Amino acid sequence: MVKKIRAFFDARDYLEVDTPLLGVSTNTDIHIQSIRASACNQPLYLQTSPEFAMKRLLVEGSGSIYQICHAFRDEEKGRTHHPEFTLLEWYSLNFDYVALMDQMEQLIGELFESSLPFTRISYFECFQRYLGLDLHTAALDQFRDQVTQHITGIDVLQLSRADCMDLLISQMIGKQFSGFTFIYDYPAEQASLARIKQSNPLVAERFELFYGEMELANGFSELTHASEQRARFERDNQTRTENGLNSYPVDEDFLQALEQGLPDCAGVALGLDRLLMVLLELNAMSAVLVLDTQQLPLRP
Repeated sequence: MVKKIRAFFDARDYLEVDTPLLGVSTNTDIHIQSIRASACNQPLYLQTSPEFAMKRLLVEGSGSIYQICHAFRDEEKGRTHHPEFTLLEWYSLNFDYVALMDQMEQLIGELFESSLPFTRISYFECFQRYLGLDLHTAALDQFRDQVTQHITGIDVLQLSRADCMDLLISQMIGKQFSGFTFIYDYPAEQASLARIKQSNPLVAERFELFYGEMELANGFSELTHASEQRARFERDNQTRTENGLNSYPVDEDFLQALEQGLPDCAGVALGLDRLLMVLLELNAMSAVLVLDTQQLPLRP
């Protein structure tokens, strides 16, 4: 699989890069918990993805790049989760998220050595089709009612609108998918590092790829404005604090690079362990890992 991936990108003149796994800062995303480390009496973090470092290379003029590396996330172990996993991440210059979805289809088709069907459905259409909810008009109580109906053991009074949407996508809507499915055009409040659509400020140019209910990839048309990215990091940390989580130091090197000017591009991170599960028709990540930390508690 890795040989075919390298051949795919080499044939398109992408540069393979290698970036640090340890850093003084980390991802502020509310849904991602970083693993702390230390060296030379300095607190550090194992990187949750190579994204920020790779974007600094883009600013320096690297051109289109890709990387195959290990990434680390805390509190993740189960059938499709592990605290240490393998990512393929790449950035395509002068692409938007639609062109990147096309490219992903080409890559996966070459890995499977066949022409595969891919479904594309917008985030808004998912909720309309499977739950009868109009995201433009639905109230918070309606989202909480849907969570109560479809997911057990959740204190819905503690859930925000975004929390409800995340739960419903991952634990209800995703179960309706078959084969490879792209969800695209996420709500602007879930933009992450994606840019907002010029023609519709309520929508972010973001997608996720699923196989059945299992998420495989997360990609964007990349946000290039440093001030907006800083504001998003600060909002993330505020939300983390409100939810009783540690706030994380912001990657100032990455923000300074954005100020110099990130070229127009789209990027995506693809979980290779999960993709290998699909290729080999296996149902647990542990079956494709060389090392498995058995003493860690399982996550459903």
